[in-house]
Amino acid sequence: MRSDPNVYDYWPYRDRPKIVWPGGKKLAFWVAPNIEFYEYNPPVNPSRPPWTRPVPDVVNYSARDWGNRVGHWRMMEMLDRPGIRGSISLSTALCDHHPEIIEACAARDWEFFSHGIYNTRYSYNMTEAQERTIIEDAIDTVMKATGKRIRGYLAPALTMTERTLDLMGEYDFWYTCDLFHDDQPQPLKTRTGRLLSVPYALETNDVITYMVQGMDPWRYADMLKRHFDQLLEEGERSGTVMCIPLHAYLVAHPNRIRAFDDALKHIDGHKADIWTTTGAEIAQHYRENYWDQTIADIADRGFATKGTGFGHVAA
Repeated sequence: MRSDPNVYDYWPYRDRPKIVWPGGKKLAFWVAPNIEFYEYNPPVNPSRPPWTRPVPDVVNYSARDWGNRVGHWRMMEMLDRPGIRGSISLSTALCDHHPEIIEACAARDWEFFSHGIYNTRYSYNMTEAQERTIIEDAIDTVMKATGKRIRGYLAPALTMTERTLDLMGEYDFWYTCDLFHDDQPQPLKTRTGRLLSVPYALETNDVITYMVQGMDPWRYADMLKRHFDQLLEEGERSGTVMCIPLHAYLVAHPNRIRAFDDALKHIDGHKADIWTTTGAEIAQHYRENYWDQTIADIADRGFATKGTGFGHVAA
């Protein structure tokens, strides 16, 4: 039995072939607002309860509902000022529950990618047929609501099955955000397709900083600046990626939003060196320009391992 899942190869950060982002930029910067819907009384998954408190949990339900009623609009206006197009980690049921949010984001040419149907329904214990149905429903629902084909995936509440990544490749997704192993994109080993892991950091995620670490808003802003400065410096050697995953029910509170704006102003002050973009655009550029180079470098340096290959079944 392997001691790792073998979905990507070890690939040391040092001395990799150089990545250059469009326009000669050093750092690809994207913001991923999680626009989610949490059910008031969801079905129970035997592997994980939907809420930390007994169901129905009106307190946590209403706190998250605030994000869609108030917080999202405040956050969206904040991102408008520096011209940031969000890449929405979308609970696809939101297309039915709050179509006005979808319309406002589509009007701004924001990207949409799948975060499951509800963030209270997990992938654990799904059959392959059930998982396929959810993927197909996500593709169809967002296409009908926006006219856009989703290319990215973040499993609901970061829950996966052993087949999730292979299904992403089969359904022609370009990238997943479910892996946190690198500061640059990397090809993943799937039976078919060209699926990338695009950096989506836990360290900069407001769920971790506010709900897990209990961080002060201004400390969070300072952390974002330091994170950015380090990646920008390293991007001189080879292009890096910085993602800020957000949740309107957290970052957009009146006592937090100005600190976040301060961090955005710091990042925007380096616009000559950064490519402000979306997850899909990062994945597309990498797939078209660096996919083959990466696989060749991994093999040449002796780090390729046996097993499922990049877009094919290995012999």
